[in-house]
Formats: sequence, structure tokens, C-alpha cells
Amino acid sequence: MRALPVGDDALLVEVSSGAEAQALHAELLRRRAEGALAVREIVPAARTVLLDGLADPGRLAAELTATRIPEPPARARELIELPVRYDGPDLAAVAGHWGVTEREAARIHAGTDFTVAFCGFAPGFGYLTGLPDRYAVPRRATPRTAVPAGAVALAGPYTGVYPRSSPGGWQLIGTTEAVLWDHTRVPAALLTPGTRVRFVPVGGA
Repeated sequence: MRALPVGDDALLVEVSSGAEAQALHAELLRRRAEGALAVREIVPAARTVLLDGLADPGRLAAELTATRIPEPPARARELIELPVRYDGPDLAAVAGHWGVTEREAARIHAGTDFTVAFCGFAPGFGYLTGLPDRYAVPRRATPRTAVPAGAVALAGPYTGVYPRSSPGGWQLIGTTEAVLWDHTRVPAALLTPGTRVRFVPVGGA
């Protein structure tokens, strides 16, 4: 673990894996909830956690790098079910990469329990982990200029759902009508770090 100062009151903590970043994020949230950590923002990413609004970043950096971050306790987390039609234009390519039929690829994906590891790219876009490493897929060689809102997509070890139309190079395997970002909702993002997600096939998938 490495802790780097960011400005006067922030700290960027680097770890070696996504699982460690999730464990660190959970531990920092626990400390804040218990009143043991005063911090304005805790923002996880693929292998980092940013803490903003610290009174003494140096002290916390020394403490974190000298301790072992515990595994997050097993507990019931919020579960969101997203209805999905496995009708994406890249489903056949993904199935071929996995060495299975399109129907089996949809079954594998829908049978996975996902967790939102972190958010980014666009408001409401969550990076979901849960698929075994053997199902990691490359990004498209040529990104699309426009991916429709609601597209369920894969890239590397992650699954994501595009909250709005935007360019993108992920492999599109399905579509959902769920609203991922709504500024009138609290919170505006449907998917937030730590949320459990399950994809539920609809439309004969």
C-alpha cells in the first residue's frame, strides 16, 4: 500500500488489486460511520481510494501504510436487480471468446452476482465485478461513436451499463430499460460502490 498526498487535505491510497481497493473502501466507510475518521469524501477506483477533506493527511497515511486492512465483513448489502434482454450486437463475439453458445453466455452472465467496485466514465456508470477472470474480454478494436443508453457491456473483468448515449469501446451483450442516472432521485445514481447487482433475463433470453 502506498499513500500519496494530493493538495493540502487529500490523500490517494494505492493498492495492488481491485479486491484490496474494495476492502480498503469498506474499512474507511466503517471508520467514518463509527466516528473514527473525519473525511469529506471517500472515492474508490480500480486500485486506489481517494480521501478528500482530511485534517491531517500525513498522520492517516502513516497509519494506513503501517496496518493491514481487514477483509470486509460478510453482510447483506443492497441488491438491485436489472432486467436485461441479451440482444447486444457483440453477444456472439463474447460467446465465441468464451467458447460457448450465445444462450450459455447469457446464462453465465445472468447467473453471476456482481458488486459495484467503483464509478466513473460518466455519471451513473458503475464498474461491476464478479465474473471469473477466465471471462475477461478485450475492448473492441474500433470503438463505436455512439452506444445507446441502457446498453449492458463487458470490457476486461468489468460489466457496465451505459447510463446515456455516448461513444464507447466495450462489448455490448444486452440492453436494460433501468434508469441509471436521474438527477431528481436521491441518490441520483442507481448504482453506487458496494451495491450488489443481479441481471435478470427478460424477453425470452
